[in-house]
Amino acid sequence: MENTEAYQSAKKRVEAKIGFYIHLSVYVAVILLLVVINFSTSSSTIWFHWPMMGWGIAVALHALAVYVFSGRFAATEKMIEKEMNRQR
Repeated sequence: MENTEAYQSAKKRVEAKIGFYIHLSVYVAVILLLVVINFSTSSSTIWFHWPMMGWGIAVALHALAVYVFSGRFAATEKMIEKEMNRQR
């Protein structure tokens, strides 16, 4: 049973990391596209930094959730499991 729980926990962590890498890749690609659009249409007005900053905050929060605060979610799962065992 413990092996299965360890596998499921590792699988969730890997899926969270893959989700972050996908988010980061799409962010970089779209920002590069916006930079190209901005400079090809009007180099006198630079506007691409606004979506870059807004979306960048979301990417940073996603990174924090995956790499810094991932232990808190594991603790929550353990508490839920204890409560379910208590109800049995």
